[in-house]
Amino acid sequence: MSRNPVADAPWWARAVRPARPVPPVAAMVRAALGMAVALGAGVLAHRVDLGVFAGLGAMHATMNDRDEPVRLRARRIATAVSASAAGMLVGTALQQAQAGPLALGAALTLTAFVSGALSATGPRGSAAGLLLLVSAALGSGMPLPDPWWAAAPLLPTGAALVLLLGLPLLRLPLLRLPLPGLPPRGRRAPGADPVVRALAAAYDALGAMLADLGTSRGAAARQVLTDRLNRLQDVLPPPRHRRSHRAHEMYRAALAATEAATGLLWARRPVPPEVAAVPGLLARAVERGGGEVAVPGWAPDTPSRRALDEALRAAAGTVAGREAAPGTAPVPPPDPWRLRVRLVSPGAARYGARLALCIAVGAAVTAALPLSKDYWVPMTIAFVLKPDLGSVFLRSVSRSVGTVLGVAVTAAVLALAASPWALVAIAALCVALLPYATAAHYGLNTVVMTPMALVLLQLGGQDGAAEFWPRVLDTALASAIVLLFGHLLWPERPRHRIGPRLLTATTALKAYLRSVTQPDDPRPEAEVWLRRTAYRALADARAEVEQGLAEPPPTGRLAAEWLPATAALERLSGAVAAFAAQRRYGGRVPDPVEVERVGRALEELTAAARAHRPPTRAAARPTRPHDPTRSALGRAADELDALLADGGSRAGSRSRTPGRHT
Repeated sequence: MSRNPVADAPWWARAVRPARPVPPVAAMVRAALGMAVALGAGVLAHRVDLGVFAGLGAMHATMNDRDEPVRLRARRIATAVSASAAGMLVGTALQQAQAGPLALGAALTLTAFVSGALSATGPRGSAAGLLLLVSAALGSGMPLPDPWWAAAPLLPTGAALVLLLGLPLLRLPLLRLPLPGLPPRGRRAPGADPVVRALAAAYDALGAMLADLGTSRGAAARQVLTDRLNRLQDVLPPPRHRRSHRAHEMYRAALAATEAATGLLWARRPVPPEVAAVPGLLARAVERGGGEVAVPGWAPDTPSRRALDEALRAAAGTVAGREAAPGTAPVPPPDPWRLRVRLVSPGAARYGARLALCIAVGAAVTAALPLSKDYWVPMTIAFVLKPDLGSVFLRSVSRSVGTVLGVAVTAAVLALAASPWALVAIAALCVALLPYATAAHYGLNTVVMTPMALVLLQLGGQDGAAEFWPRVLDTALASAIVLLFGHLLWPERPRHRIGPRLLTATTALKAYLRSVTQPDDPRPEAEVWLRRTAYRALADARAEVEQGLAEPPPTGRLAAEWLPATAALERLSGAVAAFAAQRRYGGRVPDPVEVERVGRALEELTAAARAHRPPTRAAARPTRPHDPTRSALGRAADELDALLADGGSRAGSRSRTPGRHT
């Protein structure tokens, strides 16, 4: 069996390798203008102290700016900046009251616990929790404006600039001017809508996956498609909105086509090039706002190919404006108690305690040492100790190295230009680079943020040059605290994150398998949504494993041991999709023995995940197309048996029905 290049690459090579994202030009322009306006207004009004806090608000908005519909974008930025303003109010009140080291440390520790618990509620809560603690730390030490309480409301003011710059200005009555190259009467081109772009990107990824069927690139193409569908699901408006009906229909049509394509990928069954080109044509039609797309008349000869043909024709009809999408259930409504349950969950309390411990240690160290800016240590701890944003170990190292480089860059820049307007331009340039740097690498993010922070200090009346090397010392101290008390001595290790992700994935796969093999079982969710849930959970599990691969041994080695099981679960979902097509278009009846074998293998993988004991073997992947006369579940059971054979899973002893390998 060929070795896995992802697992074989040295951990340090994966750690230093930056991503290559597409520069988010619109977000970069919004960030630069928001920072420039906030700071420039302060310079013109001779109130730079107020402009600095408005600039911080613009920066915090930039950190949470996404290419999303206005309602989602506004909600994300408002949630994060509201938490930031609350933290700033806490910090400035403590400083105004001249709180002693003990009271200040206790208040920041309590804030850290709330921040950590809030971070466990999901990405939006994580961003809010981070800024809650960061702003509390900044407010406790930065020079206060006059009046002191103005710092907190100035943060939303600066954030509003970034938010307003992203609004569809051409919809405003006063700005409906006939501009060259734009649709008349202030209407945006369909492709300017984030939902439209996400739909087109998903159809493009589907086309790429169809083109790669039967090749070694198929698995990577499926991962890209899963990411695009996750993105699309996140930006879709609620189904109750009348204007969103068509977008949801096109989304459900894409899901049905994805299910069929996933079955073909598992079976190594390619399709004609003219069929693989159809999703790309659908993407272009979506961008144009609709239109007819002809699906070629080919002769699908297997159940999965027939499923794909029907799904593509339904998608073409939906894009053209007809009610042609396969019947699927709407997205289940959100649980109103979910946030409350997560806030009081053991995981939230554990992470809150972990963060609070590091902040308490940092407060004790800063009280004992003569540091010039004692707020820099808790602020750095908050940024580094974010496991949901990547490896804590790598973030600690990257933060230290990035700070040194950022300090060197700032020293050179301030030596050449120190006028207020030059500093405003430098801060605007740094914040403009922030969206790209954040997506590329955390170390690059730090290289950009450090000059921006020091420039803001300079604008606030402090000597930025005098803060260069003390900031390196503070950052190294904070990183050491995180490594010791938040990484090495805390039971929250990557192996405890991989296990829960895999448990979630196996649970979702069981539900998807049950819906396919027991179609008469009344369930509130549609089969296609169960498949979507399963693949999203599998994507999260793989992301957690790949994050662990960038850790030094033994963590990286343990993550590499989970790769075969993760790949086997992804292939199993493809087998279930192939079997769903066999049942619908081939009349195949589920074999209870095969279903039991697959279910037993899932239970064994679940037990292995609970015990943190990955299987020691890899499933043999067939190199020939699957025989459509044979049950897809039967071959999937054979692959899982190979993965778990010979006591491969050290979770316990098992007895299995022998199966024929193909």
